[in-house]
Amino acid sequence: MSTFPWPPAPVTHQSADAGAMAALPGCSFSSLMKDENKTLARGLQRRDPKLLDRLIEQYQFRLFRYLVYITGDRTHAEDFFQETWIRVLERGHQYDGKSRFEGWLFAIARHLVIDWQRQRKMQSLDTLTDPDEPHPLQIKDQSKASALEGVISSEQSTQVQNAMGQIAAVYREVLLLRFQEELQIEEIAVVLGAPASTVKSRLYRGLEAFRNTLQPGVV
Repeated sequence: MSTFPWPPAPVTHQSADAGAMAALPGCSFSSLMKDENKTLARGLQRRDPKLLDRLIEQYQFRLFRYLVYITGDRTHAEDFFQETWIRVLERGHQYDGKSRFEGWLFAIARHLVIDWQRQRKMQSLDTLTDPDEPHPLQIKDQSKASALEGVISSEQSTQVQNAMGQIAAVYREVLLLRFQEELQIEEIAVVLGAPASTVKSRLYRGLEAFRNTLQPGVV
């Protein structure tokens, strides 16, 4: 099987198709998106290769950025990037179109990483990154450029990157999904496999930590 296109090129969060639909008169954006999701679900059930190519082009940068963050390693992120799209192809029939595709996509990627962690006889990703646990995941030296910073350096200022780097990983993941990937609370809950109340709590604590860490004068 041939590998998927690499490296991913930055893409916008909103597809051209979605932007065109939003401009149609007499139709709400949400209802059109639901129709688009159902069409997407039917295409995945058919294993439409053209549809898969379009999805890879649209979501490749966002998926890779997320994988770099949760693995902390570009090489591992590349491996999981490939495997995630293979799973999308194999399990496309499981997507029912009732929620946004990106939430389902990130959930697949996250589960792959968790399975990898467990195979290494480690605890789950949530436990490793929970600051309340006795042995949280150790974040690499923030004074050096990380793989994640390399991916998003054109999107965020140095001050914001530094502030994010000082927040516990369990909170940074929620902030990333909410404000960079623009997922709703319920969608993040699906990705994390956690209750919405847990997502809200992490989001609140993450925002508080972010505000306290930002240098004066940074909005």
